[in-house]
Amino acid sequence: MNVVELAIPDVKLITPKRFADHRGFFSETYNARAFRAAGIACAFVQDNHSLSRPVGTIRGLHFQTPPAAQAKLVRVARGRILDVAVDVRRASATFGRHVSAELSAENGSALFIPAGFAHGFCTLEPDTEVLYKVDAYYAPENDAGILWSDPALGIPWPVTPERAVLSDKDVRLPRLADATITF
Repeated sequence: MNVVELAIPDVKLITPKRFADHRGFFSETYNARAFRAAGIACAFVQDNHSLSRPVGTIRGLHFQTPPAAQAKLVRVARGRILDVAVDVRRASATFGRHVSAELSAENGSALFIPAGFAHGFCTLEPDTEVLYKVDAYYAPENDAGILWSDPALGIPWPVTPERAVLSDKDVRLPRLADATITF
């Protein structure tokens, strides 16, 4: 497995080895020992799976507040996304900054996003399926987020606000400056 620290080093791009032959491929997408050796020591407790049919679907930017804050390991089973992590740790030198990576079924890469980051993605292909592990159970009372298109974040999304496909919840999320953040 190849692990690369992004511009915010706590966020890591992980590309597992693939063993291909005439049938297809095999890949070990998660191994606790290998992750610990790479500095990622999470006890994942829940797996999530989403399907986004239209290109330009935005999901996020979501996070859970303490004591239910979640680290995530995100990968794509079908299709392609621009995956984004925004640092929402107020005491961090990178507060409000973001990093992103293209994840696809073809490249097999995953993004590790620690607790204290808002997470979101935009689909780049139709019928995209995203799988992710989290290290804390979903807690509705700790569910939070920030507006995906907040100009203060400067995220170069591959879709315009007019073409983005969003949930009612995501349309109503606050900008970073107006969000209640307890990290």
